[in-house]
Amino acid sequence: MQTKQINKAVEVITKGTTLQVLVQGDVINYDIQTVWQQIEMAVAQKISKIVFKSDNLKAWDSSLILLVYETIKISKDSNIEVEIAALPKNVQDLVNMAFAVDRKPEKNRTAVKSLLEYVGRETVGLWVIINDVCGFIGEVFCGLLRFLSFRSIMRRIDLYAALDDCGPKALMIVSLISFLVGLILAFVGAVQLQTFGAQIYVASLVTIGMCRIMGAIMVGIIMAGRTGSAYAATIGTMQVNEELDALQTMGLSRIDFLVMPRLLALIVAMPILTMLADIMGMLGGAFIGVFMMDLPYQEYWKYAFNAFNLNNFLVGIFHGFCFGFIIALCGCYSGLTCGRNADSVGVATTRSVVNAIVWMIVVTGIITVICQEIGV
Repeated sequence: MQTKQINKAVEVITKGTTLQVLVQGDVINYDIQTVWQQIEMAVAQKISKIVFKSDNLKAWDSSLILLVYETIKISKDSNIEVEIAALPKNVQDLVNMAFAVDRKPEKNRTAVKSLLEYVGRETVGLWVIINDVCGFIGEVFCGLLRFLSFRSIMRRIDLYAALDDCGPKALMIVSLISFLVGLILAFVGAVQLQTFGAQIYVASLVTIGMCRIMGAIMVGIIMAGRTGSAYAATIGTMQVNEELDALQTMGLSRIDFLVMPRLLALIVAMPILTMLADIMGMLGGAFIGVFMMDLPYQEYWKYAFNAFNLNNFLVGIFHGFCFGFIIALCGCYSGLTCGRNADSVGVATTRSVVNAIVWMIVVTGIITVICQEIGV
């Protein structure tokens, strides 16, 4: 028999092909490195069994669990039996729990879907989304009817706050972007018109382009990124904080309380911002025409006013009205259908901006075709 005394806490004894690890006293903050070296040497000598015994074990901590765990782990690789029945039951439970955790779980291989199954699932999902959106739009129109009949629970302070956010606070960014768009439009048009000596018609180009469509589109894109995303983020955060559930519990309509103030604010503000964009775009065109093309400012504004047409102006205002409706719907719908975690708020914000811009372009195409057919 060969005995190796490690210290008073742990004693390693080799008896033939059996290795005994005697644990006694207090095993707290124990350095297992020396014991571990002895166990590795014994495993290398082809022992057949390792037995843990406890003789008057008093206090212990995770160092004992680590010693037992590492011993069992190396023994499994060498097909050596390890017996821990003599250790306290709570030690055994912790060791068994450590080995019960699957540290390398197998990846679940998803079955490859057939083309027919994929098309079917996407079709069903699309139908569910369409049905949900149509239901939301129907609720919004019912909310508008309640507002017009003075039965809405919408608070005036919410409407004023929404108007302040999408109105006066948006003037600077709308003015700057519209001025730059008019400037760019005039510069691009001037490059071609100068080849024909007709650079004076830059005034007509900028006026018609900004008043009919470009002013409304630029305001729509700005407000979709600025205000529509804010609507989605605000309502989505309320969803995460369970404030929407609280409104439903109190019997308050989410459409009247949250959607209607934002929708009415954008419907009112968008036509006004569109008019501002038209004016700033014309000023941007005048900056290029007068200061870079050396056109007399009297002639520039003469051609600009001659090109101004009430039909073009009203078409642009109507675009702004429709864009305000679309931005509010997309922002509020994305917020109301948001998930209940932080990542869902970001997804809802992105979705609101993308959907608003896509539907603005679609509606622009529809309005353009209708105006072309009726000769406006």
